[in-house]
Amino acid sequence: MLGYYLDLAWRSLRRNFSLTVLMVLAIGFGVGASMTMLTVMHVLAKDPIPQKSKVLHYVQLDPRPLRGYTPGEEPLEQSTRQDAETLVREHRADHQALMTGGYATIVPSKAGLDPFNIDARWTSNEFFPMFDVPFLKGGPWSAQDDANHGRVAVIGKELAEKLFGSTDVVGFSLRVETTEMRIVGVLDNWQPIPHFYDLMTEAYGQGEQLYLPWTTSIDLDLGHNGSTNCWDSKHDDSKALGAPCEWIQLWVELDSDAKEVAYHDFLASYWADQVRAGHYERPVNIRLRNVTDYLDYNKVIPADAKLGTVVALGFLIVCLVNTIGLLLTKFLRRSAEIGVRRALGASRVSIFMQLLIEAGVIGLVGGVLGLLLAGLGLWAIRHGVSAYGHLAHLDVTMLAATFGLALVSSVLAGLLPAWRGCQVAPALQLKSH
Repeated sequence: MLGYYLDLAWRSLRRNFSLTVLMVLAIGFGVGASMTMLTVMHVLAKDPIPQKSKVLHYVQLDPRPLRGYTPGEEPLEQSTRQDAETLVREHRADHQALMTGGYATIVPSKAGLDPFNIDARWTSNEFFPMFDVPFLKGGPWSAQDDANHGRVAVIGKELAEKLFGSTDVVGFSLRVETTEMRIVGVLDNWQPIPHFYDLMTEAYGQGEQLYLPWTTSIDLDLGHNGSTNCWDSKHDDSKALGAPCEWIQLWVELDSDAKEVAYHDFLASYWADQVRAGHYERPVNIRLRNVTDYLDYNKVIPADAKLGTVVALGFLIVCLVNTIGLLLTKFLRRSAEIGVRRALGASRVSIFMQLLIEAGVIGLVGGVLGLLLAGLGLWAIRHGVSAYGHLAHLDVTMLAATFGLALVSSVLAGLLPAWRGCQVAPALQLKSH
């Protein structure tokens, strides 16, 4: 029976070619615009580390003076060096890592390759297991390297291939600025979206290709990427150990609710110690947000992407309304044909299903057009100026969703016209003819 209905639908669409083209265009443009923006939102809103998003927590404290305090306000976005180093040294979590974005000049040994700048990350060794960073060769540096300010480095696959033409480079020497570093690990492709562990740099950036021990970066006074906020102008060096400046991210891994409560209590105790020492003045104000909550708090999805999605879905609704009108016109023009079928014994349900399948065929053809238009829209976004443009690609999920949206949209648009069509009274149609 389905094959019979499909054959009837195909014949009907060919008989009314111009009307069919208009409906396909309406569905195609609506679906294409919607899927372009829904694909962008799908990429931007996904969980960057789903296997650990509930156990990784971002630490926020507030060591600012009481002056300017407002009850209920959020603590600082980042940590001071004093707080970050002390809390990591206490090691009260399963894993912890302090970090900041950085940059450095790489001086290649390869002939014909000039020195170049590269984005980097200065961190501690537990960064890698905590964030499930995949290694292609070697592994992270050791805690001893952190303590001894080791001249060691982990690099990305892309940097390894650029410098050495290979990823099998563990043990090789790498010159960063004026210092030779020993490569201990090479990362596989790793680019969490968004760049959740450091939103002070670009949330949807390309990520880093060079990782050095935090202590080494301090020794060498390497460059810092990201924001710095100081509340006492008397200090000239924002990186100094006791400087009243926030510029460091601190993450901890706590794999149970009990550990989360215990760590929060530890932070409260630490706060009390700092008050007694005269370093803190404000009432206790601690935040320990997991990855999901931290991203929600920071509203990482760009406003233009949200607005574009709303506009695109509104355009789809307009297209569906137009399609409903076209289908009503098409089906009501066939009143005589439907009346004859009803007189020959076809039930209203059969007529309804026939017309609804015809609407579904229009949706599938419109889905093909919508897929092409979505691909064109994503290409335009990739070549635009948005920070997230390089992420705009259709994956298998969104490919299936394109056809699903087209089919569902066309069937929904066909419900009213099909219902109206199946209400044709056969006696009236036969009498009028």
